[in-house]
Amino acid sequence: MELTDIDSCFKDWDDLSAEFKNLEVLNKQYTAKLEEVGELQGKCVKEISHQRYRMSVMKNSLKKFGQDPGYQSAVEQLEKNILVRKSQLYEMEESLPKSNGLYLTIILGNVNVSILNKENKLKYKEEYEKFKLVLSVIGFFLSVINLLVNVRALELAFIFLLVWYYCTLTIRESILKVNGSRIKGWWRTHHFISTVAAGVLLIWPNVETWYHFRTQFMWFNVYI
Repeated sequence: MELTDIDSCFKDWDDLSAEFKNLEVLNKQYTAKLEEVGELQGKCVKEISHQRYRMSVMKNSLKKFGQDPGYQSAVEQLEKNILVRKSQLYEMEESLPKSNGLYLTIILGNVNVSILNKENKLKYKEEYEKFKLVLSVIGFFLSVINLLVNVRALELAFIFLLVWYYCTLTIRESILKVNGSRIKGWWRTHHFISTVAAGVLLIWPNVETWYHFRTQFMWFNVYI
């Protein structure tokens, strides 16, 4: 809605200024809550580490007491309690930020990639699956085109896509791993190796050996 005169503009500005003051208060509250959350996260991490340390000490002591038949029942009960507590601590850790690991630290630095909301974790997992599907379809069509025509630029475009695809997969999977995903180690290793292999293909010179390999390679990509 357009304003009809200058007085309306000033009146609207005064109203907007009043709303801005409320926004400032709200933003300060939000910033304070963020700082409070950060402090609470640090305390939780510290307390979880303390719990784990105390339980490890207790578990070592129970090994000695377990040899005495008179303490066997009590030892078994405590061991069950420790297992339950470990499970509880694991659930708590799911809501806390985790370290990135070496690979993500090298790629992204110390950026916090932890997703604390379960719904957002699920969305990120779904986006990961969608990303794989879309790129697989694109890769399929590029492979078919490269089988039908022999254009070096198309070959390089396809191989560069593979490098980018597998490199992106390794990053996304590392983020999923940080956020509690149970992606198998062999699956991630396969994508790391594929990234390196695609990089080698990208710099493979346009010589006779490449053309001996090219058709089989494109059919392989159509198949997978």
